[in-house]
Amino acid sequence: MEMKQLLTFKEAAESLNFTKTAKKLNFAQSSVTAHIRAIEEHVGMPLFERLGKRLILTEEGKRYKHFAEQMLDLDKASRTALQGEEESSGTLVVGAQESQCTYRLTPILKTFKAKYPNVELIFRPAHSEDMAREQLLDGTLDVAFIMDTAKPCKSLIVERLVEEGIALIASPEHSLHQKKKINAEDLIDETLLLTEAGCSYRNILEHSFFASNIAPANKIEFVSIEAIKQCVIANLGVALLPTMAVENDLKEGRVIQLDARFFTTPVYTHIAWHEDKHLSKPLQAFIDDTRKSFQALVH
Repeated sequence: MEMKQLLTFKEAAESLNFTKTAKKLNFAQSSVTAHIRAIEEHVGMPLFERLGKRLILTEEGKRYKHFAEQMLDLDKASRTALQGEEESSGTLVVGAQESQCTYRLTPILKTFKAKYPNVELIFRPAHSEDMAREQLLDGTLDVAFIMDTAKPCKSLIVERLVEEGIALIASPEHSLHQKKKINAEDLIDETLLLTEAGCSYRNILEHSFFASNIAPANKIEFVSIEAIKQCVIANLGVALLPTMAVENDLKEGRVIQLDARFFTTPVYTHIAWHEDKHLSKPLQAFIDDTRKSFQALVH
């Protein structure tokens, strides 16, 4: 039995006219008859009878009208309650790299929490773009920030937000600081301070080395951008990092940007979610707030 059948019965019980019921509900009269018949089969007894040209409720129909009204009211109340809960509470699981969490998400979170203070936000590290995509596809994440080159992904909606600057940085005391132009070959004997495998800007560096047919041997891998920066400042090596992560360090002279031109592939920050994901009001608001925040970066 469906709610539309109950609604048909309630309207017919009040108007005692199937033609008027069909017109009010915008149904065909045959649909009204079918709905009433389905309910009568469900309860196992007639709810209407005809006396001449008059349609009246049976005694069972009168009693059932009361229950039908209660069921319709309960259905309306449950949907209203669920919609209210969706608007005011719940959980959003967001995947993001450390650089996004540290340098980009603060204004977004401030705006979002002002609207939805009772929605719990859980941030999970997405150390690689492939990891973020996998977790979106299996439902572990509701939404994710992906920093990568422009490439499509089946079953995901991937929306570009902004092109990211990438900087090869070193200590002001590093021997390369006076060299006007840095080629991939200049780094073959340098210690490379790298983020985890699968990270977009590490991929760019490694692809550049592969294209130049070189293989630097001195590498140290970190899980933290801040740790990498501190090692660069201590002159322990060079690193390729998003400009947003080193902007203040460059301004204050703690690190310098080397004039490296051997990597040209653009990198973008995207926001992504599964194409079948139900966009609750909080999730839609988070996506909208993200768009507005990133639009401010390019204007």
